[in-house]
Amino acid sequence: MALGSKTRNILEGLVREGSFKWLLSNKSPFDEEFEEMGRSPSARRHWISELSPLANLVVRKCSRILGVPAIELQENFNSNASDSLKHASRYARNFLEYCCFRALGLYTQVTGYLGDKNFRRLTYDMMLAWEAPAAASQPLVNVDNEVTVGAEAFSRIAPAIPIVANVIITDNLFDGLTASTAGRLQFSIYEKYLCGLERAIKKMKSQSGSSLLSDARSARGEKILEVDGTITTQPVLQHVGISMWPGRLVLTDHALYFEPLRVVTFDKPKVYDLSENSKQIVKPELTGPWGTRLFDKAVFYKSVLLSEPVVFEFPELKGHSRRDYWIAIIREILFAHRFIHKYNVTGAVRDEAILKAVLGILRLQALQDIGFAVPLSYEAVLMFSLCDQLPGGDVILETLSLMSAARELDRTNNSESRSGMYSVSALNVASNLGLVFGTSSNVPNEAGLVVGEIIVGQMTALEVSIKEARSNHKKVVKAQESVDGAKVEGIDTNLAVMKELLFPVMELGKCLMVLAQWDDPKKSLVFCLAGTYIIVRGWLRYVLALLLIFIAVFMVLTRYSSQGRPVDGVKVIAPPPMNKMEQLLAVQNAISQAEVLTQDGNIFLLKFRALLLSLFPQASEKFALALLLTALVLAFIPGKYIILLVFLETFTWYSPPRKTSTERRQRRIREWWFSIPAAPVILERESEEKKVN
Repeated sequence: MALGSKTRNILEGLVREGSFKWLLSNKSPFDEEFEEMGRSPSARRHWISELSPLANLVVRKCSRILGVPAIELQENFNSNASDSLKHASRYARNFLEYCCFRALGLYTQVTGYLGDKNFRRLTYDMMLAWEAPAAASQPLVNVDNEVTVGAEAFSRIAPAIPIVANVIITDNLFDGLTASTAGRLQFSIYEKYLCGLERAIKKMKSQSGSSLLSDARSARGEKILEVDGTITTQPVLQHVGISMWPGRLVLTDHALYFEPLRVVTFDKPKVYDLSENSKQIVKPELTGPWGTRLFDKAVFYKSVLLSEPVVFEFPELKGHSRRDYWIAIIREILFAHRFIHKYNVTGAVRDEAILKAVLGILRLQALQDIGFAVPLSYEAVLMFSLCDQLPGGDVILETLSLMSAARELDRTNNSESRSGMYSVSALNVASNLGLVFGTSSNVPNEAGLVVGEIIVGQMTALEVSIKEARSNHKKVVKAQESVDGAKVEGIDTNLAVMKELLFPVMELGKCLMVLAQWDDPKKSLVFCLAGTYIIVRGWLRYVLALLLIFIAVFMVLTRYSSQGRPVDGVKVIAPPPMNKMEQLLAVQNAISQAEVLTQDGNIFLLKFRALLLSLFPQASEKFALALLLTALVLAFIPGKYIILLVFLETFTWYSPPRKTSTERRQRRIREWWFSIPAAPVILERESEEKKVN
């Protein structure tokens, strides 16, 4: 399409006035195209009228990478895209995505592309162009302030480069990168992040290429992801039972290795295989001298293949960030292999799942490398760990497995998408970063999983499930904030809150007790007659149904009547404050009461045991007879009459005609119960030798 004179004048004016100085600051060949587009006849012939100047610039660069003129790219898009993608309101952005996905798919096949400054600038400009793709879009240029990228643009372009981001963790990654820039991504931070990724990849390649654990991991070609304990001032301590030994801890994409430290070298490593389909538990643990639990700086590892659990301690002066980092990356590898076993994925899909976990750990290392001051949850940028925490995370993983299986089937049938509508897959670009996983990465790109997880202009099933999970997660976070805000300090204060919350139930209990005690004979008589009539007529279920309906209607009416008003808090009269001594006495008193209740419970169970074992034959005979009569009643009397019998028996105990006999019978039952001896208890102490063993 020809470049209109009005559009050409605008572009030339912008270049002449220096409004693109924010792009020209890096002085790369890519930036010079603005001036060239303003005066080149070739650029005018390939100008896309539907696109903004910046979008035209990005498309021009994509066409150069692909070796295809922009007009031909547009013709290919028009022939391959559906009518919905070509709608006027969405055409510019969808066509831009199409060009970007095709260009990135080819660019990421170049070895070392992550260290290319032109690649970094190009991908950032793709995000900028995505925010203002159409010719009618508001210009992003601002002479005084650097133009930045928003979350939506980042979430569409960054996952198209699998090493940079993943669709599941994109939002959390963006939040981490923009924590100090008011939610907008600056190019300087983006470039710094990519440099950190490049260093993390080089570190992993150098470690995996070394002789470290070469014999133990050579069979599976494992990649070393992290090593700790090589510095004597920061050892890793392994606790097994009562023994402790310093050493070096190594994490690969399949297992955890611990090498005990000898005098001048390391001993043969102990292997903890994370890829095994066994019950493995990894969680934080407390450690301390002589078995005390004082320091929250350790990782607990347990497996059915081990005779006893293992604890890895990461000593540090302050905090436990070192331990938290290790527990996050260990769990990520463990959860990745659980995903593989659960959905029985094999071949290229299996290799891609492991690669996704590895890339997540590399991103985490890059974020640590660039040194963000804002605390970042490690699990938030690790895909499998995040799915373990998110509500509906299992649905995300299930959707991922189905999409991966469908892509593998397309690859097998040689029917994978070549239209450029999809982003490139992680496995397809891994070898160009020097990351070879399994056997599927060793074959040509044409045989790999070329279809990624982003599609032009649409949300995939994976993205839909992610969006729903994030929405539910926000609700959970909001609910948890209310829970944290409702917590109060002190036993007496918590008891006061509980008493206030249970006030309606306590009042109902008091009313029923008054009726059962026949303090007001008229009310008790009416209650018993009404209850008897309801039970005999078989209306009890209807009464319960009406009660539930009443509660539901009450909730709905309350919901509509309180719209827009803040939630009423529970008003509690706080007890007088207690000093430290009073608090200790209150705790001691509570412990004593708990001990008494436990003793009473044990006595009840021991007496019941004595009845069952006939340690007191006369009492056991009476108890057996009572059980026999109860069984006959349950077997031969209809349930309606049993309920009526229990109701009348309960609420007529203290009626005037039965009060004297009830008191006499209760006294006899207590005397009978007190006469039953408890079964004997024999306490055995564990010997010291047994403890040591």
